[in-house]
Amino acid sequence: MDIVIYHNPACGTSRNTLALIRHAGVEPHVIEYLKTPPSRTMVAGLAARTGQPLRALLREKGTPYAELGLDDPDLTDDQLLDAIEAHPILLNRPLVVSPRGVRLCRPSEAVLDLLPDEGLKPFIKEDGEVVIDETGRRVR
Repeated sequence: MDIVIYHNPACGTSRNTLALIRHAGVEPHVIEYLKTPPSRTMVAGLAARTGQPLRALLREKGTPYAELGLDDPDLTDDQLLDAIEAHPILLNRPLVVSPRGVRLCRPSEAVLDLLPDEGLKPFIKEDGEVVIDETGRRVR
């Protein structure tokens, strides 16, 4: 299975998502998007593939979101893409691309919908939360 993760290693959710992908036996293509930002065309395409508006991919916490006035509902997608292009930290993470779709994986266990179903083994997140129990079932 070919998977791409737009990853920020400083983010616990992103680290847990990457760990879940690897735990499923898949070595993804890891793109540290702050070092190698996706193009505006790629960001627009990823947003479209999630089925969510571009605005749903914006991150507020720890970003210049408020200072840039990005809470203005009248801003166009082009204006939002301009902001993301100038400040890649505004792109929420982790974004995961798989043959099963594209998804913003918050919480990290949302990535399980994009991974193979068979052979799940127990998994516990960094904070101790059980995601997959000892029987291989997802814990909700």
